[in-house]
Amino acid sequence: MTQDTSQKTAVIIVIGNEILSGRTQDANIAYIGKQLENLGIILEEVTIIPDVEQTIINKVKMYSENYDYVFTTGGIGPTHDDITTVSIAKAFNKKLERNPDAVACMERYYEPGTLTEARLKMADIPEAARLIDNPVSGAPGYQIENIFVLAGVPGIMQAMFDGLADRLTGGPPILTASICTNLTESKLAEGMTKIQNECSEVSIGSYPYLKRGRLGVNIVLRSIDKVLLEKQTGLIIKLIEEIGGKVLESKLPD
Repeated sequence: MTQDTSQKTAVIIVIGNEILSGRTQDANIAYIGKQLENLGIILEEVTIIPDVEQTIINKVKMYSENYDYVFTTGGIGPTHDDITTVSIAKAFNKKLERNPDAVACMERYYEPGTLTEARLKMADIPEAARLIDNPVSGAPGYQIENIFVLAGVPGIMQAMFDGLADRLTGGPPILTASICTNLTESKLAEGMTKIQNECSEVSIGSYPYLKRGRLGVNIVLRSIDKVLLEKQTGLIIKLIEEIGGKVLESKLPD
C-alpha cells in the first residue's frame, strides 16, 4: 500500500526481559495496532528490547527521529528493573522530578499510608512531560515529545491508550477486505503478483491455512481507498474462479 503523505506513521517499542524470555506473552501490540488502524495511522514497525538502559536510549532516540509517533510499553513500575523512565529521561537530556500531579493521582487511588517510596517512584517523571491518565491503578504514563510511555500490563495500557487517542492526528481510516479460498498460494502467486503490481495503493497479503486436513489461503487487502479496495477484491475473486477455485468467504468494509 503506497503511503498517503497525509498519514502519520508509528512504531511500538516493547520493553521487557520477560517478553524476550517467553515467560510473558505480549498482548499490547495487537490492541495498539488495531486502534492506530482505526485512526488512520500506519504502524510500520514493532521491536522488542531488553531492560537495558543504553538499548532503550538508542531505540527511543532513533525511532523518535524517524516516526511521527512512538509508543513504549513496559518498565514503568516500582521495582529495580523498571528502568524505562530513567532511560527515556537520559535520551532527551531531561531531569527526573517528582511530579506533583502524578503524586495526586496516586493518592486518590491508594489507601492512606500505603503510598510507599517504592510506589512513589512511579511519580518520578521527566521534566516537561505531559501525563497520561491511568484510571485503573493510579500511576500515570506520560508523553515526552512524540514518545508515549505506557504500562506493560494490558488492562492498564489499554486504558492509558484510550485516554491519549485525542492527542493523535491520523489520516483516512485504513480499510480491510478479506477472501478465503480453497486454492493454495502456488496456484495464486502469479495472478496475485500481477494484480498487486498494477495497483500499489492496495496492499495484498496471503496467509495459508490448514483446516481439517485441507489447505487454503486467506487473502487480506488493505487500503484507504474504498473504491480501489473493492475493485482489487473483485479482481482476486475473478482470478480464483478463473483457475478453478472456490471463494469460501469474502468480506468488504461497511
